[in-house]
Amino acid sequence: MVALSELDLYFGDRPIFDGVSIQVKKQDKIGLVGKNGAGKSTLLKLINGQYTPDKGTVNIQKNISFGYLPQEMKHNEDVTVLQETQSANKEVVELDKQIQRINDDLLERTDYESDSYLKLIEDLNEKNERYQLIGGFVQAEKSEKILFGLGFKPNDLNRNLGEFSGGWKMRVELAKILLLNPDVLLLDEPTNHLDIESIQWLEEFLKKSNSALLLISHDRLFLDNITNRTVEIINGKLRDYPLPYTKYKLHRELEIQQQTDAAKNQEKYVQQTEQLINKFRAKKNKAAFAQSLIKKLDRLEKIEVESDEVAGLNIAFPSAPRSGKITINAVDVTKKYQRSIFSKAGFSIGRGEKVALIGKNGLGKSTLIKMIVGDTEYDGKIELGHNVNLGYFAQDEAENLDANKTVFETIDDIAVGEIRKKVRNILGGFLFGGDDVDKKVAVLSGGEKTRLSLCKLLLEPYNLLLLDEPTNHLDIKSKEILKQALMEYDGTLLIVSHDRDFLNGLTNRIYEIRNEQISIHHFGIKEFLDYRKKDSIVDLEHNSNPNKKRSTEKNSKKKNDYVNRKDREKNERKLKSRIARLEGEIAELESKLKKLDQEIMNLDYSDKETTEQTLGEYNSIKKKLDQCYQDWETASDAMDAIQ
Repeated sequence: MVALSELDLYFGDRPIFDGVSIQVKKQDKIGLVGKNGAGKSTLLKLINGQYTPDKGTVNIQKNISFGYLPQEMKHNEDVTVLQETQSANKEVVELDKQIQRINDDLLERTDYESDSYLKLIEDLNEKNERYQLIGGFVQAEKSEKILFGLGFKPNDLNRNLGEFSGGWKMRVELAKILLLNPDVLLLDEPTNHLDIESIQWLEEFLKKSNSALLLISHDRLFLDNITNRTVEIINGKLRDYPLPYTKYKLHRELEIQQQTDAAKNQEKYVQQTEQLINKFRAKKNKAAFAQSLIKKLDRLEKIEVESDEVAGLNIAFPSAPRSGKITINAVDVTKKYQRSIFSKAGFSIGRGEKVALIGKNGLGKSTLIKMIVGDTEYDGKIELGHNVNLGYFAQDEAENLDANKTVFETIDDIAVGEIRKKVRNILGGFLFGGDDVDKKVAVLSGGEKTRLSLCKLLLEPYNLLLLDEPTNHLDIKSKEILKQALMEYDGTLLIVSHDRDFLNGLTNRIYEIRNEQISIHHFGIKEFLDYRKKDSIVDLEHNSNPNKKRSTEKNSKKKNDYVNRKDREKNERKLKSRIARLEGEIAELESKLKKLDQEIMNLDYSDKETTEQTLGEYNSIKKKLDQCYQDWETASDAMDAIQ
């Protein structure tokens, strides 16, 4: 469907791609990964025709259609949701205008027998036929079905797009793409600003979609659940594997270990060969043999060990001064816009708690954060506890940076006191080193702006952090390091995030906005999602059959639990046995390889038969060992799933 061949691309003197090639087939669901600025969005734009390569070719199969969702979009906020969705099919829109113009013209004409009048009738018939062929007459109906499927209500369709939050606007863009039903989907961070329920819906849609997919996402779980292929962009090259992201990373670790082992073996071989050369070089009857060994070494292609180590953030939040026992206390909080957001809601957060704020887009997550920091008015009472020093990262924090300032000026201008002496160190910890500190904010990528905004939180020791979607645009590695820093942070945390993998293990409380109230759940995100799924099923069963006897349900559940537990225990025993057997085989094969390493070091390479036999045995055992490693990994993954 799509093929890039030996492609080079430069931005000024900076190389973005160096001789890259990739093919996209119909069944591919590809995750594009790499650190911020690696060229992921650029690759999508190349395929979509927005950039032209400096060298190489982009070949697109004839009649292939694309659905492109960019990372940043400009929305026409003065049109309704339905109008914007229907605008996706430009041919339908243009034909509709042309048909309307012809009809208006015909109403004013009275020369019914003239050639020009007959020509208008002919044009109208042709355009109506084309309009029907491309589904123009049913487009409104299809648009409504898609929008309802995405969670919009009937009364939402005639509301202006400007009335909706970023997540709902994203759904309209997705609806436009679904309406076109393209052959290839190009999605650049589609989960940014989507709530968790929307992400789960999008996962299900993409799994079932027949479109080929190129997906940029920094959400590890989202990638793992959808993709069957991972392409990592690193140093202008593409690394391509037929695996979802996490399995790809495990495979890379094994691959690098194998490269390391092979490089060590090669080094031993080179040392042994050089010893033989030095030994026989001066001997008349062995000089020819020594020369042949020298030629062998000259022809030997050195094994280079690749490295996946990339620069990562170095974040450590300052130690938090002790606050009062209660850091936030809210009583009878009420907030209304066009509709009610909160109605006499209340909650409190204790010192040291790490709370995730969850809820569908538009229900008031960011509004609640703004109410706490005093950025928006409300009724009721929200009080901060004794000695609370609040640090705040807004959802649009990165967008509000002064584009005309440099990276250094952005932080130095707000740093006070002794911390000003450490500004360069703080920026270095966020990967702004050397000449990077003199860059203007205007030229920074989305991820770089987010990192720069996070720098502000290290300028003083806050004991309460309010973070509204801090991971947007951060690459996977940066998110992992930020998560680790927040786990080690000894203050109180209230965080809004749609990234399930990021929240998992970070927070110990869930505050859920639902029905204009805030419900508290004393567990983490994984347990919450499991609970919410079960809760929904129970509600559904209860509503569909209210007379069902609870005792029957309990007995059935106990029976199913018993059967499932027995099956799980049986499978677990089998897997444990298989893993133990494989570990034994691996140990035995590694022992054999170690002995063969010694034999190879002492080989007499003039004895061709023995040399070939020994090296053949080595390769055979190495192949078996690689297969054992792969089988062990598969069995271990299965064991993890059971546990």
